[in-house]
Amino acid sequence: MTSGREKAYAYLKDTVLTDPEMQGTFLSEQELADRIGVSRTPVREALLQLSAEDLVELVPKRGARVSPLTGREIRELMELRGIVERYAAQQLVSGGAAPVVAGLRSLLERQRELTGADQAREFIAVDHCFHSALVSAVGNALLDRHYDGLRSRQVRAGVVALFNQQGRQEAVLEEHEAILDALAAGDAQAACAAIDHHLESTLKVLLAG
Repeated sequence: MTSGREKAYAYLKDTVLTDPEMQGTFLSEQELADRIGVSRTPVREALLQLSAEDLVELVPKRGARVSPLTGREIRELMELRGIVERYAAQQLVSGGAAPVVAGLRSLLERQRELTGADQAREFIAVDHCFHSALVSAVGNALLDRHYDGLRSRQVRAGVVALFNQQGRQEAVLEEHEAILDALAAGDAQAACAAIDHHLESTLKVLLAG
């Protein structure tokens, strides 16, 4: 059975922290408790855990503030993603990527149906599933947990990127297609190059915003 703290933590990490409009804002414990359906204590415990992960900032006498993504953090996020995703692509190509490509292709088709301005959050949620599926296919549970820990930052950055540049959704689809084509062809070098291009393009959009 899920505890109140676990419910609050999941809600904050998956809903509140992934919302770009919440960056830099202070959170009301009571409002969150009412929304989640728990008391303030589990919310406070969840905020302490998120503070330890540097996702929220606890300000004396003011409460919890959603930590904005800094330029340095964005660069480090993309660098870390690149290391993990290139490794995953290399492992998949060496072991045969055909089964994985089919699943990724299905996720890409879901993304193609979510190009409306009001579907940005869902588009990026599927975007995360795309990259997460690539990493999960390696079969390394520790790597999965490590990569999943980046989720709230990835989703928030992804939504910001979509709003910062018109046509970014279409570009993302093309970049994902290039990654898929390289994996399907069994070309690890091309897959890594496509991943680098995708992450570098996202980084440029975020830093320009």
